[in-house]
Amino acid sequence: MSDRTLLQNASVITEEGDCIEKQDIFVEDGLILKICRTGEDKERTDLFRKDESCEVIDCSRYFVSPGMPNLHVHTAMNIFKGIAEDVTSDAWFNEMIWPYESRMEPEDIYIGTMLGIAEMIDHGVTVFADHYFGEEQVLKAVKETGIRCSIGPTVFGASPDFKDRLSAVSEFITHHRKDSDRIMFHMGAHSNYTCPAPTLGQIVDEAKRLSVPIHLHLSEEEAQVISSRTDTGMTPFAVMDAAGGFDCPVLIAHGLWIEEEDLKYLKDDTWFAFCPKTYMKLAMGRGGFFNVSDRVNYSFGTDGAASSNTLSPVEQACLFGLLEKFQRDDATVHPAKEIWQHLMQGHAAFSFGTGKMAEGAGADLVIWDLFKPGTFAFYDPVSAILYSSNQENVRYTMVRGEFLKYDGNLILDFGSILKEAEARQKMLLKRGRGKAEIYY
Repeated sequence: MSDRTLLQNASVITEEGDCIEKQDIFVEDGLILKICRTGEDKERTDLFRKDESCEVIDCSRYFVSPGMPNLHVHTAMNIFKGIAEDVTSDAWFNEMIWPYESRMEPEDIYIGTMLGIAEMIDHGVTVFADHYFGEEQVLKAVKETGIRCSIGPTVFGASPDFKDRLSAVSEFITHHRKDSDRIMFHMGAHSNYTCPAPTLGQIVDEAKRLSVPIHLHLSEEEAQVISSRTDTGMTPFAVMDAAGGFDCPVLIAHGLWIEEEDLKYLKDDTWFAFCPKTYMKLAMGRGGFFNVSDRVNYSFGTDGAASSNTLSPVEQACLFGLLEKFQRDDATVHPAKEIWQHLMQGHAAFSFGTGKMAEGAGADLVIWDLFKPGTFAFYDPVSAILYSSNQENVRYTMVRGEFLKYDGNLILDFGSILKEAEARQKMLLKRGRGKAEIYY
């Protein structure tokens, strides 16, 4: 694969949601080298065209944007897609998911992660924040596919083997933190309700020692907030603050039931991964997030496929906007351009330098074909992507200058992944549910 790519005569969609027509995008060594008016830099164009290994793509019918970030996903749970439908949150965790997870084998995690990455690449996702156990298998899948990822190995503070687990995760991060410039790490504390105060404090201390951010679930449901107040006299955010957690960069999964008083704990490097499809499906309520969203840093996650069923951040962004219009009885709130900006801002929760259509930014790009039955006619490409598009509109997905989806087809061998996933699925069902050590 060439280190150079020329995307000619493209319509560029910036991270701000502006559309600039007739642009040439020069990509070299994994970075956006230059963006200029088509034909303006004839010398560079000729240089790229003379390079026989340079990929030149006519984008006169395409739109090019930064890649999609996914701020919160349990990627390996693609192996459980559809296994726990139409149940309460309590039943979802305690009767289905955690019992099945207790019987998982390393290969299940690897194949589930490969399934999830394939789906994300298909949707134009170029970077994601994973939160799961079996991190060696997650790392293997990420390296094989070429996508960017922050790996957050899950740590349950209430688990009997907590000390050994925390030590193993720390060793894993230390050993692999320089493996690739496409990989970073979060310390993946599961939540305040599965990590009692003493253990949460130890996890935070370890994150500080390793200088890595923290990725955890906070205030997902009202019952969690009530329980936290009953047990500790504090909200989950206050518990996290008491443990020193907000002294680190923090990626909060959900935070749906954040309260006004919790805002004082947040810092400039605190980010929320909002996953509205999960909240709708598990009937988790309106919460407080919508009331404070204009005062916090947020973008979108997909959660796991066992709860959200799909791994498209665009779908989640769309649902966020629609929910607010419906709940507020106001069709003017959260216009498409604003939603797009929040979607793109998710890149700031990572340290990869991606998410901008600018010279020197990482060349993590999506090339959109909106001349499709589901999206044409369109009058605003951003609205068309948010409200009408699906993975068929993603023609190319590029990470660090390398195509992971090319001309509508995944580069990885999805047929082989699917074959192995079918075999693993049968074995999972045959083994059945075990007994979970942690309860929701």
